[in-house]
This record gives sequence, C-alpha cells and structure tokens, in this order.
Amino acid sequence: MSKPSLLRTLAPAYLLFMGLFLASPGASAALEWVYGVKPGDTLISISTDYLIDPYHWRKLQKLNRVADPTRLMPGSKLRLPAELLKREAAVAEVIDVRGKVSRERGKQPPQALGTGARLQTGDTLSTGSDGTVSLRFVDGSRLLLSPNSSITLTEMVMLGKTGIAQTLLELHRGSLDTRVAPQQKPVARYEIKSQALNLAVRGTDFRAHFNTTDKLASSEVIEGAVQASGTQGKPVEVAAGFGTLAAVNQAPQTPQALPAAPNLSSVVSRLERVPLRFEWPAAAGSQRYRAQVFSDRSFERLLLDGVFQNSSAKWPDLPDGRYVLRVRSIHANGLEGFNADHEFVLKARPEPPFIEAPLEGQKVYGPETTLRWSISTAAQAYRVQLSAKPDFSSLIAEEAALARNTYTVALAPGNYYWRVASIAAGPDQGPFSDVQTFTQRKIPESPKTEAPSMDDKHLSFRWREGEPGAKYQIQLAADASFSSPMMDSTVATNQTRIDRPQPGQYFMRIKTIDADGFAGPFGAPQQIEVPSPPAKPWWLLLLLVPLAM
Repeated sequence: MSKPSLLRTLAPAYLLFMGLFLASPGASAALEWVYGVKPGDTLISISTDYLIDPYHWRKLQKLNRVADPTRLMPGSKLRLPAELLKREAAVAEVIDVRGKVSRERGKQPPQALGTGARLQTGDTLSTGSDGTVSLRFVDGSRLLLSPNSSITLTEMVMLGKTGIAQTLLELHRGSLDTRVAPQQKPVARYEIKSQALNLAVRGTDFRAHFNTTDKLASSEVIEGAVQASGTQGKPVEVAAGFGTLAAVNQAPQTPQALPAAPNLSSVVSRLERVPLRFEWPAAAGSQRYRAQVFSDRSFERLLLDGVFQNSSAKWPDLPDGRYVLRVRSIHANGLEGFNADHEFVLKARPEPPFIEAPLEGQKVYGPETTLRWSISTAAQAYRVQLSAKPDFSSLIAEEAALARNTYTVALAPGNYYWRVASIAAGPDQGPFSDVQTFTQRKIPESPKTEAPSMDDKHLSFRWREGEPGAKYQIQLAADASFSSPMMDSTVATNQTRIDRPQPGQYFMRIKTIDADGFAGPFGAPQQIEVPSPPAKPWWLLLLLVPLAM
C-alpha cells in the first residue's frame, strides 16, 4: 500500500484517537467551546451566563480580539476556554427499576431504589440476581445495569448553560450496556473505569464487563469507537464491531471482531403458553448465548436476562403483552457479539380449561358426542370449535360464548378435531387449548342370526359376519330376562355349536364386540324350542318277546 493510501486509511482513526485524548481530564485546559453570538449579546453578558467569573470577559476579549466588548456581531463565533466555564453538579434520573436494586450514598445504609429517583455524584448502585436499572444522564446518554452488577457515579458535571456534560463511572462488578449521546463538542467526555480497563468514548453504543473472580474486564463496541486503556501498556482504539479484554496489571488485548448476530427469523412471533421458550439456529462457533427480553425497542426496560448453553432460552413467566427478544452469541473468550432483535407477543391468559373428554385419540360411539372441559375460575364463558380439518379452516360447529362447560353435537362417523378457549371479562379471550383429535364411530350392530339348526347331539348357531376383527358374545338362557344364562361365551367366528340341551323352551341373544373392544347392544332375544326326541313304537317290543323265549 502506498504512503498516501496508508495515510488516508489511518487518518480517521488517528483523528478520533486524538479527539478522545483531548477529552481526557488532563487535557481539558487546552480545550475550547465555540459560542454563536446572538443579537444583544455582550462579552459581559456571555461571561455572566457561561463563565465561572464574570470578570473573565477581559480574557475573552483578548482571546477573540474583540475591539468593543459591548458591540458583538450576531452570528459571529467566540472561543470560550473550557477551564473558564461554569461547573455545576449534574444528576442522573432512574427511568426503570426491576427486581432488587439498592443505592448507597455516603455513610447512609443501602436503600431500595425506585423509578424516578434522582442520583447524584458519589452514589453507588447495586443490582441483585433479578435486578436491573436504567439511567438517563443530563446529556441524554442512557445506561442499563445488568443483574449482579455495581457502579459508582464518580463524577457528573454540567458546564454551565453549554449543555456539555462530563460523566465518569466506575464499574465494580458485572455488566452494563450504554448508549452515549452524540457529543460533537470537544469538552464533553464520558468515561467508564474498572480495575482492569478504562474506556473513554464519544458518541457510541457499547458494553462493559468486569468479572471479579478472574479480574478480567472486557468491552464490545456496537457503534462509534472507544479508547481502551489498561493499567499497563498502550491504549488501543476499539472500533465498531470489535471488542477487547484486559486483566488487572495487563495491557488491553488487540481488538477482535465480534461474533455475528444470530438468525432469529424462525423464532415464533406469538406465544400462547408459559413458560416462555425460544429456539433459533445455532451460530457457527458459538456454544453460549445471552438472551434478553425488553419491554420495547427503547431497550431501557430489561425484563429477563440469562446466559444459555445452547441455541435456546427459557423463562418461567411474563405478563401478557408485546416484547422484544434480544439474542447475541458469546465467543469462547467471553466477548459478546452483535445483537439480533425479534418482536413477539405473549397471549397466555386467561388460560384454557383442562380437557376432560373426548381426549386425544379417543373413540366415541354413537350418533353424537359431548365435548367436556373443566370449569375455569378465570373464565366467564368459553369458545369451543369443532372441525374435520386439523387447521380449523372450516368448522362443523362453533359456540362463541358458551356459559356451560359441555357442548353436545350430532356427528357422522369420522375423524374430528376440537379445542376450547376461556373468555374473561372484557371480553378477553385467551388462547385455545391444545387440539384434541377423536374418532366418531357407529355403535356395533347386533348381527343378524339365522335359525338355529339341531341334530341328535348338537345345537348350532350362525349369524352374519361383521367388521374385520370383530368378536361376538352369545348367551343362551331358559328365561327371557337372561338372569342366569346357561351359556355365555365369546367367539371370534360367526358361528358356534353346543351340546343339545334338554327339551324345552330357550332364549338366545348375541351382540358384536368391535376390534377395539367396544361392545354393542344385544339384539332382540330369539326363542328356541328344543323338542323331545321321538318315542320308539311300543309294538316293536312285542315282536322281540318270542325271540327272547
């Protein structure tokens, strides 16, 4: 690469580095703020409004070579040295608190922190395992403190009426995510310090972490740039899309590219059940992910946060509403990558009632079915749907506001799908239950029997054969009530034979048992007459007498 090309390539980074350097505390004396003169301005009025001492107007006159301090040209520019500007204590506002968050001020005991609280220089904030807090600084910069983290607001200063802020934070442990308001004025500065890494920024979106166990600090830059310096070695410039790490008493590492954002295009956009479950395709080279849920795209209200070993996340619960899921990959070295965001809706209430009948895969016999579910205390009515298609694209029956917990409908034999939802006051309909599939079947008919046949030794029955796999229960009794059957047997064929009973009157009935074991009703009893065997002629005995003599 030629020298001119190299210079053109390095020039932006060099200028940014120098700007960050000039913004450091030691260089503030050489910095200036440019003021645009307005009609009616004088050097004395400007000094009164903006400078520590109004009598410094003489320094302004000399620096800006003003001939008449009472006559200034509107629209002209005046240079005001930063060291002469007023310094006023600034405050930060708490815009959201979730879980356990405490504030320590001076020697006072820790106090619970609430939304709307105003923070001052010296305050220390600490979050519990379920705690997060979002802050807004006077220049519009935002900071989100993660669970198990602690920071001290070391310095918060406004330079008079300039709108310029100087903010210094110390990260004791944990993680923070910050969006620094664009600060074109060279006097402004925003710094975050930890035991291992100091970060000076100017208009950027970045994260900072400090692990107290291994004394390792890290930072990832999403937009803008950060100057990172350790307790030793030279500072490094961390550009957007890169991150660095530093251990205590070590120089910051060479910036490394951040992992790409995961692909969340396949993540569901509507959830109707809790606990919450999200899955996404695994990113190459990533085994861990940080997943978060925010209330909206301002990303100021962090509701859920966790690190997960696989490309999925799970949380117990959330109120119904609209949310934003944010996921990023975590490199093996601990650097967290670019964010992937996905909006979703949770609508899990009122929860659907429990299904009682028919259950999944159940067979129902007869010309009608009664759908039945439990009574929900959260529901004032129910919506029930019945369809012959699993996607419910066409409905056989539907009740939009059923007060009772049963619904009876006439059905032809076939396969059906049904579901039910609870409706609370409002009306507020919750999600449907899991779809239940059932089969409607005809009650097995009693087979048509033929007239029994008899011979000297046996009585045989035969009937019309039913569906494949069917069995048949046959009973024979001496009375039509069948209170004490003399025969009760089940056979797999359409015929059976028994020993011929004693002469007399009998009753026979039969029913079908289908292949699933469901038995239909007995058919109408049939009366059978078993006659006495014919008597032998008595005169044949007379013929045998002579033979016996």
